[in-house]
Amino acid sequence: MDETLQLMPLWAFSAALGVTFAAGFIKGAVGFAMPLVMVSGLSLFLEPQLAIAGLILPVVMSNLLQVLRFGGRAAWAVIVEYRRYIGIVCVMILIVAQFVTGIPTRTMYLVLGVPVMVLSLLQLFGVRFHIPPAWRPVAEWCVGLFAGALGGLTGTWGPPTVLYLIALETPKTRQMLVQGVVYGLGSVSLLAGHLHSGVLNPVTALFSAALLIPGFIGMRAGFWLSDRLNPDVFRKVTLVVLSVAGASLVRRGLLG
Repeated sequence: MDETLQLMPLWAFSAALGVTFAAGFIKGAVGFAMPLVMVSGLSLFLEPQLAIAGLILPVVMSNLLQVLRFGGRAAWAVIVEYRRYIGIVCVMILIVAQFVTGIPTRTMYLVLGVPVMVLSLLQLFGVRFHIPPAWRPVAEWCVGLFAGALGGLTGTWGPPTVLYLIALETPKTRQMLVQGVVYGLGSVSLLAGHLHSGVLNPVTALFSAALLIPGFIGMRAGFWLSDRLNPDVFRKVTLVVLSVAGASLVRRGLLG
C-alpha cells in the first residue's frame, strides 16, 4: 500500500477502486470494455502509462472468470475456431506494446476512439455490417492486426473484436465465450509485453493487484445483470457502451 500511495494521493487510489468496480460491472454485463473503461477513467487523474499498468491484472482475472463460466471444452472449441484471429491479436499486442512509451498519449486516444465511436453509432442507427463466410479469413487478418495494435498501445482490443463478432452475427452466449477467450489470451500477451516494456514493474504491479478486489466484485454484479438481458437488448447496450467509451477517448484525444 505504501508503495502504491507513492504513485498517487489517497483520493486518486480511492477513485481508482471505484473506476475498477464500474469497469468490472460493465465487463460482467456485456462481456467486454473493462480495459476501455479503466484506461479512459483512470487517465482522468493518473498518467496514461500508470493507467495501463493498473488495468493489466484485473483484466487477466476478469477474462479468466468469464471463460470459466462456460467450461474448458467450450473454450478449447473457440480457440480452435478462432485460432488465426487469436494468434494475430496476441502477436501484435506483444510487438506494439514495446513502443507504447514513445507514442503521444493524445494520438493513442484518437486512434482508438474515432473508429470505435463511428462504427458503433452507425450500427445503433441501423447500419448492419455482415461478413460473408468467404471473406472471414481476410476479415480475421484485417481486424486482428488492428485490434492487436490497439491492444498493445492502449491496453484494450475489445471494441474491434466486438464489432467483428457482431458482423459475424454471433449469438449472445457464444459471443460472451469468444470474447472471454480472445481477451484472456490477449491479456496474457499484454502482461508479457509490458513486463518487457517496463510499464508493469514491481511498484505498478502492486497497484494493479490492489484493483483485483473491486474488479472481481463488479464482475459478479455484472454477471447477474447479463443473465437477465435478452439478445436484442444485449446488442444495443453493447453498442451504447462502445459509443460512450469511444466518444470519451476522442474527447481526451482532442482536449487532452
